[in-house]
Amino acid sequence: HLIYKCGGIDKRTIEKFEKEAQEMGKGSFKYAWVLDKLKAERERGITIDIALWKFETSKYYVTIIDAPGHRDFIKNMITGTSQADCAVLIVAAGTGEFEAGISKNGQTREHALLAFTLGVKQLIVGVNKMDSTEPPYSESRFEEIKKEVSSYIKKIGYNPAAVAFVPISGWHGDNMLEPSTKMPWFKGWNVERKEGKAEGKCLIEALDAILPPARPTDKALRLPLQDVYKIGGIGTVPVGRVETGVLKPGTIVVFAPANITTEVKSVEMHHEALQEAVPGDNVGFNVKNVSVKELRRGYVAGDSKNNPPRGAADFTAQV
Repeated sequence: HLIYKCGGIDKRTIEKFEKEAQEMGKGSFKYAWVLDKLKAERERGITIDIALWKFETSKYYVTIIDAPGHRDFIKNMITGTSQADCAVLIVAAGTGEFEAGISKNGQTREHALLAFTLGVKQLIVGVNKMDSTEPPYSESRFEEIKKEVSSYIKKIGYNPAAVAFVPISGWHGDNMLEPSTKMPWFKGWNVERKEGKAEGKCLIEALDAILPPARPTDKALRLPLQDVYKIGGIGTVPVGRVETGVLKPGTIVVFAPANITTEVKSVEMHHEALQEAVPGDNVGFNVKNVSVKELRRGYVAGDSKNNPPRGAADFTAQV
């Protein structure tokens, strides 16, 4: 919904998706459908791979890494979540739906824990499907969910006072971009952090209240691969997020732990060529004389001439 309203997708595309969705009987998945680009996903009506879409707010360019919500795709969820500056945890307010998500083995719990464990320290909670509560747009249901989720995320390690809770309907657009008239009881969200307070009414304002993370351009290049593609007419294109340092065309990169060295021919983000990619950028880059089979998800690219990445002898883990 946000992507559509903020101009990430043109109207024609949405209409095409709507028509396809109706034909397959998944009408109510309208906006999720936009992000479900793989055919396999479409037929199952769920979000599998990590779709990268962008939209603009008054303050930020937002790239949505649409992390999937179904258990069998948790490894993709891990790849996506580990690239995020902030997590938006969407919990469904419908009777029974919320309870299923927060139950001992539910998705909501697993996703919140994953986000925290993977280092995503900023969190927003969207209480979705407020139109399907009993009665619709119920204040007591929102408060019940807020209380329950607060207590759970606190156990994980988040500070609930720093988390915006926003009652929304992604389908109807309530409290997504502008305050909803259907929830006059909602006076707005507010957060307190050591960097200062913030408040607002809708989800987009909560995104604008995210604190921009430090972008360590001065450190050595580290770019963990999220995937590797073979693109006709171009060649091998590894994809991932620059964590530290800068990636430029012409850089001689080395991929650890396989110790493969090659030159970067070009760097792209959202189909636009970049002269340099900095921390936080999700990019694809074309490399010379390396086949797709030689590279794998999880390899780390670095600059061969400046503190290249190496395999660790040991590491400390939290199990």
